[in-house]
Amino acid sequence: MTATDVLLKRYHDAETGLPGDRSSPNPSLHVSILTCMDARIRVFEIFGLIQGEAHILRNAGGVVTDDVIRSLALSQRKLGTREVMIVQHTNCGLSLVTEDDFKDELEAATGLRPTWAVEAFREVSDSVRRSMQRVKRSDFLLHTDKVRGFVYHVQTGELTEVL
Repeated sequence: MTATDVLLKRYHDAETGLPGDRSSPNPSLHVSILTCMDARIRVFEIFGLIQGEAHILRNAGGVVTDDVIRSLALSQRKLGTREVMIVQHTNCGLSLVTEDDFKDELEAATGLRPTWAVEAFREVSDSVRRSMQRVKRSDFLLHTDKVRGFVYHVQTGELTEVL
């Protein structure tokens, strides 16, 4: 059985009466949370979220990329969000690679060099600050005054704000 099959079985076995107002795509807390795709980051549990309260955006590293700006622009302009939280974490896979080495690896394997940035980093707090600045400087976003960044410590569960 594949992982997808396991998840579909869980879906069918669950008595799904999902909580929250499902009539509107607008998050009731008017917040977007960007975080890493790392499976250890349990966003709903960390923040006590219930369905319908926030937009959750995830990618490798939880970094602000052009696609994140696209999603935030839609979230703010069409779905009413006004705040952005950026939550990156310790022991992230992006801190274990370098931009050039990973691109070299992909080029060697495929014959093509990626045009996109890997967004590798060494210091997670610096990466959070960089991502916060990208949001604050984007001409496409309406609400850039309520952008806050955090580091989630995967070993302890501690959340530290990055100033």
